[in-house]
Amino acid sequence: MNTSIDTRPQDKAAILAQALPYIRKFHGKTMVIKYGGNAMTDPALQKAFAEDVVLLKLVGMNPVVVHGGGPQIEAALKRLGKEGRFIQGMRVTDAETMEVVEWVLAGEVQQDIVGLINAAGGKAVGLTGRDGGLIRARKLRMQDHQDPSVEHDVGQVGDIVSIDPSVVRALQDDQFIPVVSPIGFGDQNESYNINADVVAAKLATVLQAEKLLMLTNIAGVLDKQGHLMTDLTARRIDELFADGTISGGMLPKIAGALDAAKSGVNAVHIIDGRVAHAMLLEILTDQAYGTMIRSH
Repeated sequence: MNTSIDTRPQDKAAILAQALPYIRKFHGKTMVIKYGGNAMTDPALQKAFAEDVVLLKLVGMNPVVVHGGGPQIEAALKRLGKEGRFIQGMRVTDAETMEVVEWVLAGEVQQDIVGLINAAGGKAVGLTGRDGGLIRARKLRMQDHQDPSVEHDVGQVGDIVSIDPSVVRALQDDQFIPVVSPIGFGDQNESYNINADVVAAKLATVLQAEKLLMLTNIAGVLDKQGHLMTDLTARRIDELFADGTISGGMLPKIAGALDAAKSGVNAVHIIDGRVAHAMLLEILTDQAYGTMIRSH
């Protein structure tokens, strides 16, 4: 895929001038970015993502990246001959699976992202929930959807107890770009695998981020006719839950986004990560490249 566009110098100047009000408006503001889906696996999209993050930092914003890694974990488990097991969409994480999750997320995936951002001219630093006591977690208690009296044991899957963002703030203030793996730690120093969407939403809330940007493999939130809804309020999202417009895999993603919007994050953007530079287009232009959920 060719991401370079031949543009006349006058057009380039006009594009940059259009971005100016947004650069001014968001200068010094924190942007939490959930990085996943195609944007993570396609080399051209990886490069565009890293360039976007570096540009946001250079024009005075504070990007914080939170990443997932489901497909990479699945591939690593297959290499070990281990079959992934899911209950109600949650990966059952025994001690051996947790080891794999840690070395895939905190090792392979995180370091790939750090390398990409550094290659694009940024200064990225990888963190897990252990670093600076960032993400304190406990074992997730998962009730059965049909019978609430039944509780499923999904192993070392975590629920966030608290987030201490001081290590993220210290890095931001020093021109670094934090890249966070969604691994938390418990009272006995045990590790927990946490849903990356949940970590991104909670981190955005705790940092009082201006925006939470979630890169996905879809255009955004679609209505029942399949049309993109570009601008939604928190109240409208509640209605879309109730009438079944939002269902399946989008539920946890949007639920986290909604919590963030209700808890002080000004806007949450569900962005099509299959479009090169979608993040810049969403932040620095009038054009919508996904769905924006506003707090009110």
